[in-house]
Amino acid sequence: MKYHQIDSALFIKNRQHFMAKMKPASLAVFNSNDIYPVSADSTMPFDQHRDIFYLSGVDQEESVLVLFPDCPKEKHREILFLKETSEHIAVWEGEKLTKEAAFKTAGIQTVYWLKDLEKILFELSTQCNTFYINTNEHYRANVETETREDRFTKWLLAKYPAHSVAKSNPILQELRAVKDPIELDLMQQACDITEKGFRRILNFIKPSVWEYEIEAELVHEFIINRSKGFAYTPIIAAGNNANVLHYIENNQQCKAGDLILLDVAAEYANYKSDLTRTIPVSGKFTDRQKAVYNAVNTVKKEATKLLVPGAYWEQYHEEVGKLMTSELLGLGLLDKADVQHQDKDWPAYKKYFMHGTSHHIGLDTHDYGLLHLPIEENMVFTVEPGIYIPEEGFGVRLEDDVVVQKSGAPFNLMGNIPIEADEIEALMNKG
Repeated sequence: MKYHQIDSALFIKNRQHFMAKMKPASLAVFNSNDIYPVSADSTMPFDQHRDIFYLSGVDQEESVLVLFPDCPKEKHREILFLKETSEHIAVWEGEKLTKEAAFKTAGIQTVYWLKDLEKILFELSTQCNTFYINTNEHYRANVETETREDRFTKWLLAKYPAHSVAKSNPILQELRAVKDPIELDLMQQACDITEKGFRRILNFIKPSVWEYEIEAELVHEFIINRSKGFAYTPIIAAGNNANVLHYIENNQQCKAGDLILLDVAAEYANYKSDLTRTIPVSGKFTDRQKAVYNAVNTVKKEATKLLVPGAYWEQYHEEVGKLMTSELLGLGLLDKADVQHQDKDWPAYKKYFMHGTSHHIGLDTHDYGLLHLPIEENMVFTVEPGIYIPEEGFGVRLEDDVVVQKSGAPFNLMGNIPIEADEIEALMNKG
């Protein structure tokens, strides 16, 4: 891995918190992701399942974590099963975790090779009443592929039909939503790498530059700072491309007078950052572009203040809608009649701001978090309002990542990344 080793204390705490919420005499199993084929002998780069990483720090394929806090044998209360390493594997694939390295990574004493999983699990099955299975219950999930976790669950339920079944995901949704100080530090590192990339391209962007050239500059900066690269597929959208919310082609040339919307950010140690900035290709906003830009920035600042403990998701977005409506009226994009006759299920402001303002962020860009529960201290959210005006050929979105505090406004992990229009212009025109 490119990142520095994470303190195993994080994963020890995470497991303790999870096991504290398990039913008596219950056992939970977590699997690594598959290595997905492309064609022939080609595969996609391995990307670890976030749940097993959250609980163990293990970042390699063919790994299994078993948690059984009530097991009569103390050594079997936490078990890692790993792909057996060898000199041959070390030569052809690179060194895999040894039992000693696994302990250093995860803080788990008991490590078996994967070939022993069925035998050990049978022994454990005679000592537990309930299996916790891990399913994807994220509110944005739309998965057609059967995962390694899915296949294991099928096998487990067929093999042990007399056992009760419980769900791991609601526990993980609750736990992963609130970040540990070690996690916040890792996310800050991801944001700091993103800052380096953004400052790099401020001096690079000019008329005639291609969107993919900007992408190349960013990924270079990210990787030399120990990131795997982009936290998500980058959006580099010049001119009217900004009005396509998930524009990812990044294949057009930037033109003088255009704005370019950059939804680009780095990961670090599997933790994500999520940044959006909109900047003038020629280094200076027009009066109209600046007016829209400042309106979006105003909404972003005021929306951020609303992310406090005890607030609820739905009400938060309703309040942001009121903020945006006010700004759109000031820009002449809406009039009073539009607001008076609006559909309550699709308010007038949605014509120009049609997506949500915030989402949880952490190990996933759209991270775990139960939206019907109140916001808590140390949750991390994006704040990303936008105004999109196809008829004027540009769109503006601004986005930072913020940590909810015990009281007062959230802490901005991206507070050092330039955002004010005048500062952007000054940096782009710096000699």
